[in-house]
Amino acid sequence: MGGRLTDGRPASRRGPLVAHAEPRPVRPARGSVRSGRRLTRFVRRHGWRAYAIPVLALATIAVLVDLALNPPGSAPATPAAGQAPATTAPVTAPPAAQPVAPSVEPAVPAEGDAGPTGIPAPLTAEQYVEQGAGSLTVVDGGSEVYGTGPLQRFVVEVEDGIGVDGAAFAQDVTTTLADPRSWGNDGRRSLQRVGPGADFDFRVSLVSPGSMERYCPGVGTGGYTSCRYGDRAVINLARWATAVPHYGGDLATYRQYVVNHEVGHVFGNGHEKCPGPGQLAPVMQQQTLTLDACVKNAWPFP
Repeated sequence: MGGRLTDGRPASRRGPLVAHAEPRPVRPARGSVRSGRRLTRFVRRHGWRAYAIPVLALATIAVLVDLALNPPGSAPATPAAGQAPATTAPVTAPPAAQPVAPSVEPAVPAEGDAGPTGIPAPLTAEQYVEQGAGSLTVVDGGSEVYGTGPLQRFVVEVEDGIGVDGAAFAQDVTTTLADPRSWGNDGRRSLQRVGPGADFDFRVSLVSPGSMERYCPGVGTGGYTSCRYGDRAVINLARWATAVPHYGGDLATYRQYVVNHEVGHVFGNGHEKCPGPGQLAPVMQQQTLTLDACVKNAWPFP
């Protein structure tokens, strides 16, 4: 009963006979086989270039992304912690702002007495500052209306840093222009000094020699003479303080002359010549340079 079958197995383990199939090898998909073959052929054909091309492609993409995130001219990115910030060339600061020439351009060419060609004789009058601060301040205060006729309002300015009493200078200018022998003579015009912030028609400015070219650009005063530029009658501080040698120390008359002469330019009057030896010099004669045989005179209508 317990015999063995012909194949040697015990008879007690009888059962249906099952055939055991051998495992089949897994075949790769057709697409992957083809791709692998193509890659192999590509590498064999191009050698080291097969590796360089992908690397270059990745580098190009990285550069394009960086340009997109940081376009030329944009601010540099903040450096990471521990990373030294990039250095840049030092930026030179612009020069400090300087007072500028008057913004009002003259309707006619600027006028003034050209500086003397020779060295003037030593002057012994009061001392003055050669170079002020360059800025001007309108003197406070005003006056009544002097004369009759069309009203001309004016302000008086003094350069900062020249040590001059602005109120005293303004009073001298006002007294000169209010005189019946001045430009308001016989109803030609009336004059009034006004203070800061008021409307005005012209200005009388006291300026140091070193600032003359700033307020009379291109006139060629040489820091010696006074001038007119636009609506501004510019009085040279050196001449106000010392007059000129051929005035013989008559500072008061010269001051009246220089105010009337430069304001006369503002009113449109040009230079005149000495009419003859011994006669009164016209106020529009360049008396700062020479009397030319004439007698000094400070008034338009003496």
